[in-house]
Amino acid sequence: MDIMKSNVCEAVLILKKGEGRTIKAGGSWIYDNEIDRIDGIYENGNILKVEDFDGYPMGWGFINTKSKITVRMLTRNPEEEMNDAFLYKRVKAAWEYRKAVIDTSSCRVIFGEADFLPGLVIDKYEDVLVVESLALGIDLLKERIIEILKELMAQDGIRIRGVYERSDAKVRHKEGMERAKGFIGEEFDTDVTITENGVKYHVDIVNGQKTGFFLDQKGNRMAVQELCRRLSKGAAKDSPVTVLDCFTHTGSFALNAAVGGAGEVEAVDVSELAIDEARRNAELNGVTDRMTFTCADVLDLLPKYVEEGRQYDVVILDPPAFTKSRDTIKKAAKGYREINIRGLKLVKPGGYFATCSCSHFMDQQLFSEVIAQAAKAAHKRIRQIEFRTQAPDHPILWAGDEVSYYLKFIIFQVLDER
Repeated sequence: MDIMKSNVCEAVLILKKGEGRTIKAGGSWIYDNEIDRIDGIYENGNILKVEDFDGYPMGWGFINTKSKITVRMLTRNPEEEMNDAFLYKRVKAAWEYRKAVIDTSSCRVIFGEADFLPGLVIDKYEDVLVVESLALGIDLLKERIIEILKELMAQDGIRIRGVYERSDAKVRHKEGMERAKGFIGEEFDTDVTITENGVKYHVDIVNGQKTGFFLDQKGNRMAVQELCRRLSKGAAKDSPVTVLDCFTHTGSFALNAAVGGAGEVEAVDVSELAIDEARRNAELNGVTDRMTFTCADVLDLLPKYVEEGRQYDVVILDPPAFTKSRDTIKKAAKGYREINIRGLKLVKPGGYFATCSCSHFMDQQLFSEVIAQAAKAAHKRIRQIEFRTQAPDHPILWAGDEVSYYLKFIIFQVLDER
């Protein structure tokens, strides 16, 4: 049975006059207050046609009246046939793109709206897939999408041994859906080890954050590894490169620093579980002799370290998102500013500072302004080495997209005011 074709209904959604600005600008979402009416019979999760107020065809999308995002567009081409061939084409395009831009041993294979499969994330960890489905319409198609992916990967000699679902985010409630977690298909051993940039990690796909690992920082972690490698080559034997990695989670930036040659690396996180995983990963990579682990709240620890006069060659700040809505952006900006002031004060003159924000609402301009304010308050001058975003398997869709651009990562050299 063609599950996608069977999910198409005859109903047509009509926009209000002057509405639909997001999709007209290239975005994917239609909100409930933009809709004039829906003509015809439908069920939530169905695929229907979308028209402007004057009957101009806008394309096809999933309908869900339980969500404020009432329609998630699948295509802007009204002539497309909504069937299995269309779905296969979408999934194949996502996989072919990854093969062209990144090492696919472990990567994000599908990134929701940026791959024109709204609400769906699929991450590949070696021979395991982890699925996060956050929208009703795509949820009805996820198992078929997985089948297609496994078929495409098999053609490239990749055998997927298991699929695990991590659709346990609270946002599913906004779609009128229950949270879901567990095996899709046969059960399998969920002990997964991946290698990225020459660094090995245990990935907890069952209880780890998101789908188990933050693949989006792949290139940024490599930038830190390369920086530490160059610094270590120029360092005296009795003066090892020192690194402080804040919000280390499972140790990823700290491990890259150590593998790159840094001699003293401190990894800090408030979670004992995260610190245990970071320590386990250090053992996996044979760098425990160069690493220490501190379980503490970074927001409390940094002022203490500043007061003690501690200094490091490299300081890394990779905090969680301080805001997930526009309503709290001012408070979040203050939080980012304060933590960056503290971080900058811990960098030796001429040392290096890597800082990032993973909040979509903390845009590039605002983040840059916050860092500049922090440098001024810390009485430091900063020279930008490089500005980076998320890895290319998390593509940024321009023109009206709501969600795909979120990660900002900047490396600076820190100088005393001169």
